[in-house]
Amino acid sequence: MPSLILVVFLVELAAHLVNTIGAGTINNLLWTLYLMLPTQTSRATTERKKLQSEYLKIRRDLNATSSQDEFARWAKLRRQHDKLLDQLEKMKKSHEGVKTKFDRTVGVVRWTATRGLKMFLPFWYSKEPMFWLPHGWFPYYAEWVLSFPRAPLGSISIVSWQLACNGVIMLVSDTLAAILGLVLGAKVQAREQPMKAAPGTDKPRPATGTKKDS
Repeated sequence: MPSLILVVFLVELAAHLVNTIGAGTINNLLWTLYLMLPTQTSRATTERKKLQSEYLKIRRDLNATSSQDEFARWAKLRRQHDKLLDQLEKMKKSHEGVKTKFDRTVGVVRWTATRGLKMFLPFWYSKEPMFWLPHGWFPYYAEWVLSFPRAPLGSISIVSWQLACNGVIMLVSDTLAAILGLVLGAKVQAREQPMKAAPGTDKPRPATGTKKDS
């Protein structure tokens, strides 16, 4: 079982990633991965795509058929068109219902694994020392603050460890974002900068004819 120190760090990291990437983006990514699995939902999605392709083909044929000159063929295509459209509407509603249920389940799991654990861990392990400070290195008030709220004096409490992990994660994230911004900015600037002419390529322009004095 991983240590409590590592668990707290991973929870803080997961919460930061969720806040940075966004819950909607994570839900869409997980939904895409879920559709890759051999489930009933993925099979229904594949069937829906086939029906949609067939529906578009019949719709093109229907638009290209005259209802006056080829009424029999037009009527047949119309019946197929309406039937497929009705099937697609039902499959769309079923798909949206499954997607809504999936998003709700993922939201509960995500909240439990991030915000839920962030509240539960300090409550349950409030008296548990993360690690001990070297004896005599810090004054009493510093030891009291670091052990807040109920950890033994002279130790780092889980609340202090959470704040430290969050601060380090934010610092590393901001540093990486700044470096990435500088690299991308340098690439854009290099593309926009006009190319300089090579030395020796500029030739003197020939002199134009001068008007002679009469």
